[in-house]
Amino acid sequence: MTQTPELPLRAAGSREGGAPAPAPARRRRPHRAWSVAAVTFLTIIGAAGFASLPGLLIDPLHEEFHWSRATIGFAVSVNLALYGLTAPFAAALMDRFGIRRVVAAALAVIATGAGLTVFMTASWQLVLLWGVLVGLGSGSMALAFAATVTGRWFTERRGLVTGILTAGGASGQLVFLPLLAWIVDRYDWWPAAVTVAVAALAVVPLVWLLLRDHPADVGLAPYGATEFVPKPPPQRGAARRALRALVTAAGTGPFWLLAGTFAICGATTNGLVKTHFVPAAHDHGMPTTAAASLLAVIGVFDIAGTIASGWFTDRFDTRRLLAVYYALRGLSLMFLPLLLSDTVHPPMVFFIVFYGLDWVATVPPTIALCREHYGEDGAIVFGWVLAAHQVGAALIAFLGGLVRDVFGTYNPLWYASGALCALAALMALVIRRRREVAGQARPAVA
Repeated sequence: MTQTPELPLRAAGSREGGAPAPAPARRRRPHRAWSVAAVTFLTIIGAAGFASLPGLLIDPLHEEFHWSRATIGFAVSVNLALYGLTAPFAAALMDRFGIRRVVAAALAVIATGAGLTVFMTASWQLVLLWGVLVGLGSGSMALAFAATVTGRWFTERRGLVTGILTAGGASGQLVFLPLLAWIVDRYDWWPAAVTVAVAALAVVPLVWLLLRDHPADVGLAPYGATEFVPKPPPQRGAARRALRALVTAAGTGPFWLLAGTFAICGATTNGLVKTHFVPAAHDHGMPTTAAASLLAVIGVFDIAGTIASGWFTDRFDTRRLLAVYYALRGLSLMFLPLLLSDTVHPPMVFFIVFYGLDWVATVPPTIALCREHYGEDGAIVFGWVLAAHQVGAALIAFLGGLVRDVFGTYNPLWYASGALCALAALMALVIRRRREVAGQARPAVA
């Protein structure tokens, strides 16, 4: 009699009755886009450190070198202007050489400029190092960097991610401002400059090892995309492409309205409050460390306000959002001269919270409007809009020092800035929606 081989009681991977068992549930890994966004966020934090210094150094440099506040303000204005003018070319350079190379080089330039300021003895050196080098480096990883990352790695949640990345600048301010103010107050201004140089340099290995230029580099589709997107070939002629995008956009009404509103945004944030709030508060007897801590609190609430703005941008009319943001900012600036004193009191805290929520909440809807109207060139066009932002900031940074030298007070500047914000709110409402022509989007002329 033939013996039948014994069968196993249950075949591997099958149920009783022979039905195959379901494969064990695999843990879903987060999309690589989120780790790229995290590295971008940390990079922006590292670069934001030097931007925290200008308001802290105006009085120490004035006392040590006897340079006028207008002279120091001019160096700050060069920094702010180059920060903006570099952005559109940096966005095009990222298309040519890759995000990782451009950002790593920019961080090295920032560290060099910040570190060499400790050896300066003349005001032209301040303009060269603080103004030119740091302006070029920080401009290469400005908000156009965030727009490029979100444009390549995300098709969903773009507004939210843009808000988070924009908040990175505020986070850097939050991290660095109290520390730098303590260093300046306890030691001197130059150890603070060295601290920023080291912080910017420390981010370079992180960028080189973890940042990737495009989802296709790791075989992925962008987050939220249903199809794989091939990596586009390197775009040669970065400067020519940036200028071509400017010429094309300049023929449309939305560009000038966005550039005008964003110029006012820069004038009333980086140029005015970030540069002149600490010395203005010091004029009223408030200690530098206390005033710097208030700026840091602005950074805390700016994070919440900007992320919320990104969430709103995905859901509401971006033009109306901008109008509300500018109107509220102008209202708060009108009250600031009444609140400045030698102590931190509840109305001042309310201003800081209110103003902080609005600090750069304008960025997500502005980027969204650039992307809506200018498509693939949206990041480069936003770079030019950002250039207008920084030109506005540069102008007020210089005029603020001049106004203080001439009038002995910053008050005229606060009132004028409030009026400018009211104008920006009106300009935002004039921007027209994109029109669809023959099934294709094209820029709409206001």
